[in-house]
Amino acid sequence: MAATYGRSCLQYLIHLAQDNLDFRLPEIKSLLALRGKQFRPCENYKEKTPFWVLGELCEEDVHGIMARSVCAKSAFELWGHGKTHCELKTSLLKYPPENMSPYTQKDSTYRINVYTFNKTLEFKDRIERIDALEYLAFEGTVNLKTPQHTFCLLEDYGTDPNNIPDQPLYVYFGRWIADGQRELIRSYSVKNRHFIGNTSMEACLSFIMANHAGVKKNDLVFDPFVGTGDLLIACSHFGAYVCGTDIDYNTIHGKGRSSRTNQKWRGPDENIRANLRQYGKEQTYVDVMVSDASKPIWRLGLHFDAIITDPPYGIRESTRRTGSHKDVTKPPEDYFGESHVPVSMAYHLSDIFADLLTFAAHHLVLGGRLVYWLPVHSPEYRDEMVPLHPCLKMISNSEQTLSSHTSRRLITMEKFKEPEESDALVDMSDPCYSPYQGHNAFREKYFSGVNKRGMKEEEDKMNINGE
Repeated sequence: MAATYGRSCLQYLIHLAQDNLDFRLPEIKSLLALRGKQFRPCENYKEKTPFWVLGELCEEDVHGIMARSVCAKSAFELWGHGKTHCELKTSLLKYPPENMSPYTQKDSTYRINVYTFNKTLEFKDRIERIDALEYLAFEGTVNLKTPQHTFCLLEDYGTDPNNIPDQPLYVYFGRWIADGQRELIRSYSVKNRHFIGNTSMEACLSFIMANHAGVKKNDLVFDPFVGTGDLLIACSHFGAYVCGTDIDYNTIHGKGRSSRTNQKWRGPDENIRANLRQYGKEQTYVDVMVSDASKPIWRLGLHFDAIITDPPYGIRESTRRTGSHKDVTKPPEDYFGESHVPVSMAYHLSDIFADLLTFAAHHLVLGGRLVYWLPVHSPEYRDEMVPLHPCLKMISNSEQTLSSHTSRRLITMEKFKEPEESDALVDMSDPCYSPYQGHNAFREKYFSGVNKRGMKEEEDKMNINGE
């Protein structure tokens, strides 16, 4: 049952999409942090349900969340709620009339929508639900097409599609405030993107990563494994300046074989800059360079507001760095041949993550965030396996399942202090900061016991463009 209300203690209902469940809470928390607010759930909060009631916010905060979130569908000023329609009525009648009156005047127009989760109501049942709200003091005129105010009755029938109750488990009623940014998933789809690769990141996850990092206007964002620049595109949408590096010359310059079906070679204008131009974000493009992530090229004084990346796992793209295990032979003094092209060698996953965290510790601003994917073998996974660094604190650790035995974790870390010489000693002596060597066998474990058909299905889950 709802408590006594007042304008100073309004509650807001967030209706969330029922996908990417593990990423929703970190996203909402990060977006609240951008506004200097904390996540304050109210009664009946359950993380995996599609409805969260939040307190200690203002309407401007809610607009700020919904202007960026791809995990949230809609937000409402909550007027009443209960386990039954009878409890809802009692709750609504307790809601202060002075809070309702600005939206129920005679000269206003309104409409009431009915939304049900996990159950479909017939049209006549929806009308009955609306008619049953006649006790509310709406004096305005109904306008179904362009109302000034929209209200919604939301019924939650649980999350089990095989056990749908006759009556809702919970009911809410509130004034619609704003919709989330689910449309970005369609408008930024890689299927319509100018330049793609074998490991292009789907739009939804790219925007989730940008939100976990708290990327905002005029930030400088860096991706050390930039690929085709999918993460840069999401960050540029929020007004950040973007740059990156990659060891693959052909990918950086858009040369070589195309990843698209029925297209043999990449076109002359297939590159990261062209992708940003496609979305009207070319002005935020700084540059991308061919570079080895194991040998950073940046001066120590350069700092990024966020580092967001998806390192290669050795599945669709090899993990490699410049160098050779062979003896280096010095060329003769009179050699005037072609410029040297460095050979590559294996770049173990444990080394990739150790280098990435060290780079972030030195090149993030204080309070800046590192967001990256960590592939794991699910039966062996423990939280202690996530690489740590003395200068970075863990913010969130979310899972995306890839197969019955593999998954990847979206790790978000925040820099809270500048590196000191003593940190290097701690890094070597404290086991909790040592890189987990088991990650190096991820490729073998990923393909263990998987037939060709299963391999293709699992690769599709790893954000490979499906054209």
